[in-house]
Formats: sequence, structure tokens, C-alpha cells
Amino acid sequence: MLRLFPLSCLCACLLLIGCATEPVDPTAKLTPEQLYEEAKDNMRGNLYDKAINMLDKLEGRAAGTALAQQAQLDKAYAQFKNGDRVGALMTLDRFMKLNPANPAVDYALYLKGTINFNDDMGLMSKWFKQDLAERDQMAARDSFEAYKELITRFPNSKYAEDATMRMRHIINLLAKSELKVARYYYKKGAYVAAVNRAQATLNDYPNSEAAETALIILIESYQALGLNQLRDDTQRVLEASFPESRFFKKAAPEAAPAESKNWLKFW
Repeated sequence: MLRLFPLSCLCACLLLIGCATEPVDPTAKLTPEQLYEEAKDNMRGNLYDKAINMLDKLEGRAAGTALAQQAQLDKAYAQFKNGDRVGALMTLDRFMKLNPANPAVDYALYLKGTINFNDDMGLMSKWFKQDLAERDQMAARDSFEAYKELITRFPNSKYAEDATMRMRHIINLLAKSELKVARYYYKKGAYVAAVNRAQATLNDYPNSEAAETALIILIESYQALGLNQLRDDTQRVLEASFPESRFFKKAAPEAAPAESKNWLKFW
């Protein structure tokens, strides 16, 4: 028994030391409201990691309350600002699934669209001059769908006007991306492929800023293929739709479409 006594004392001491070194949660005594204010202070200070940690705790402590729902939205925004795009989108999808009748669903849709829409490429874009039309088009389409759902379900939302303007920008972006492919095919002499992509641009994005250039690509491609009737029909459409088109300005008054290829220099 005497031999076992020192060993038992040692074990007790180790247990006490272990308990004494357990981290103490500094937010343990905070009310949900106080915890939320702390999280907001961290967000205002751009301390998004700390804000996300506090909002996670708040969700657990105030589960089922309006404050917990607000914490989810703030967490999504903090994740977005912290560079965690995937995490932010997952948080928003979870919020909308669990709270379909929440009055802030319009904001959730707007934030979801904005996360995908975000065209701020930062310093790297200044170095490499990456065009928006060369970026991931799936994100642009996802952004468009989120904005579309927003203005369809909540036409009177305070976010609807800005979402509508962003949708127009996305349409022009996607159309421009299609045109890049059409231009590539045209320059490679793949005129049938160029025609197909230009027609797709007109069919999918008829009111985009790219419509004029798509028609010009069609005219030049039809000319190269010897399809003169289609060339002339398309030129009439171009003239009716864009009477001030650069295509006509670059061509001499008596020139046929085949002689007016200087417009390619606009690329």
C-alpha cells in the first residue's frame, strides 16, 4: 500500500494539471446578443476568422432563433470576405433550405449571385490582364440564375434593381465569351464552326452588346464559304439593326462585303 501511494499521488497531480491547462472559452459567459456584437466588431475590423468562429458558437447557443438565422447570413458574408467562396455558398444554401420563409431570403440570393459575380481579380489581374470573358463561365451562369430567382420571387426587393443591372453585365460577358471562340475559328479558317458560334451568340444573347460583331462574323464567314445569299441576307439584318455599324464605315460605298475586312483590326 505504501508503495502504491506515491503512484496514486502522481496520477492525481497529473489529472489536476491536465484540468488546469484546459483552454477557457472567453465567450462562455456572454449572452447570445453580446456574442453577436463581438462578432460584428470583428467583422468591422476585418477580423473575419474570429468573426466566423463567434458566429459558429452563436448558431449553436441560439439555435432556432432569429438571431441564429442572422448569424448564418453574417457568417456567409464573412466567409466570402475571407476568401472562402465555396464555404460561403454552402452556408447560404443551407440558410435558404432551413429558412425558406425568412424575409432575408432575397438578400441571401443577392449575396449568392454577388459571390459568383465578383469580378475583382485583385493584383494578379493587373499583371496578367485576364479578360472577364476568359474566366470560368459556370460561375457567371450561377450568378445569373441567383439574380434571376431574386427578381422573379422578390421584384420589389431593394436588391432587385442592382441585380437586374448585374444580369445585363453577365449577358454581355457570356456573349463576349462566345465571340472569342467564333473569332478563333474564323482566324483559323474554320468558317462553319465560326458560323455556328456566331449564330449561337445571336440566339442565346440577341440583345447583348456582342450582337453586332456576331453578325459581322457571319457575313465574313458566309463570304469565305461562297454562300452569297446568306451573306447578303445577314448584311441586310446588320444594316437594319446597326445602321451606324463600323462594318459599313470601313467599307467603301461601292464595295462588296468581301472587300471590307478591315474591321478585323478592331479585335
